[in-house]
Amino acid sequence: MLIRPALAEDWPAIRAIVEPTIRAGETYALDPGMGAEDLRAYWLGPDRETFVAEEDGVILGTYYVKANQAGGGRHVCNCGYMTGAQATGRGVARRMCAHSLDHARARGYRAMQFNFVVSTNERAVRLWQAMGFDIVGRLPLAFRHPRQGYVDALVMFRAL
Repeated sequence: MLIRPALAEDWPAIRAIVEPTIRAGETYALDPGMGAEDLRAYWLGPDRETFVAEEDGVILGTYYVKANQAGGGRHVCNCGYMTGAQATGRGVARRMCAHSLDHARARGYRAMQFNFVVSTNERAVRLWQAMGFDIVGRLPLAFRHPRQGYVDALVMFRAL
């Protein structure tokens, strides 16, 4: 599997991964009804570096890395990850996370923080913990899940 910077021509494949996840409204605190251009601006925004994981020319996943805060908090980065349905359970998210940790270190970040991990996204929580992230905060009932109602969101952190 190759992980590389995303190119403009990758957008259709990235959109095919990102859009269903956002529309489902179960794991990201984004408007499920956001338009395609807003979605593109979010995932490929100029404030972040976006990558794709591909195998045999097929994009299986994507992630971005960006500064979590400005100024004095700029040394901590934030990432967002998504994998396509056909890649579930194949280790794509784990490989992207490992790549993002290495990339963040190379960029001079000293830590990585996930600001809002939906607690019902148990696979992600387990993976991030396996990758060395600690739950450093719990936001009670901060996310409205479309089927489970109000659930907690977690703040997860790892020093680099």
